[in-house]
Amino acid sequence: MENFSELVRLRRSMRKFTDEPLTPEQVETLMRAALMAPSSKGKHAWHFVVVDDKKTLEQLAGCKTVGSDFLAGAPLAIVVVGDPQESDVWVEDASVATTILLYEAEDLGLGACWIQLRERFNAEGTPSEDIVRSLLHIPDTLRPVAMVAVGHKGMERKPFNEDRLLWEKVHVNTFA
Repeated sequence: MENFSELVRLRRSMRKFTDEPLTPEQVETLMRAALMAPSSKGKHAWHFVVVDDKKTLEQLAGCKTVGSDFLAGAPLAIVVVGDPQESDVWVEDASVATTILLYEAEDLGLGACWIQLRERFNAEGTPSEDIVRSLLHIPDTLRPVAMVAVGHKGMERKPFNEDRLLWEKVHVNTFA
């Protein structure tokens, strides 16, 4: 990517992927970017679980009532896990790392999509993070925040339409 502004304009959520697996180098590049994500006071209050096992991806896809089923068709998921014992801003730290993953995937020419876990539930009312914690053997002290589905793009998406920018949401010096 030539510049960050172009990367931001081009990155769109991708929910359809080809069957082509990611290379080990692509996965390493994604994880390197996530590990460099800014964190409050350098606490790095996150962990990452990289999942490429098809059966596990299919199980993870059922962790919510809406918005996770497409994970079954992705070649890779990166589960971002926060550590509340490490920092009081673990949600923010995990969210920043998740965002970095989305932009790194786009920079690599891959598609990606954020799947929210925190405060989400499956059809039976079980918290999504409990389902993910159980499937991936994540310790009870840690909190799954999000999953990022990653793969080679299975469809085309138009870049962000800048005519739709909500400039009325920008306030200068005061909210009024």
